[in-house]
Amino acid sequence: MITRDQIGSTLTNAFPHFVPDPDHADLPYLVLGDFSRFLLTIHESQNQEQIDRAVQLIEQLHTDGDSYVREAVTIGLLEGIQNTWEHAGTARKDFAEHLLPESKHWWDSLNRFWQREIPYVGADIKPTPNNAQHHKSDRAGESEA
Repeated sequence: MITRDQIGSTLTNAFPHFVPDPDHADLPYLVLGDFSRFLLTIHESQNQEQIDRAVQLIEQLHTDGDSYVREAVTIGLLEGIQNTWEHAGTARKDFAEHLLPESKHWWDSLNRFWQREIPYVGADIKPTPNNAQHHKSDRAGESEA
């Protein structure tokens, strides 16, 4: 199980050239935002091998992460990729087409949420053993809002 404290080291172990802002060391969502910008540079360099490795890592974080990690990867990283790439004038679909199943579900759910088709991210995802806790935490956030 990958935990909150392991997010940064998991990213830097997989991508030694990724160096998050040192001021973000204790702030996983900001580290994930840094990683979303790093992924844009990989895409711009047309390094498909590293993009493939990144989507495998994102899938691993979704399937092997604790509830905090899964939520952070969805909101901090996937949404960060969507925003970063869009602001850079890069088609988000260029990244989305490579996502693996669990990550793709959450990517699509983010899109449906922002299109106001669902009340919260994950509302459209059937709970599975891998995402059940993630799904419950999203619903809890909706009821508190």
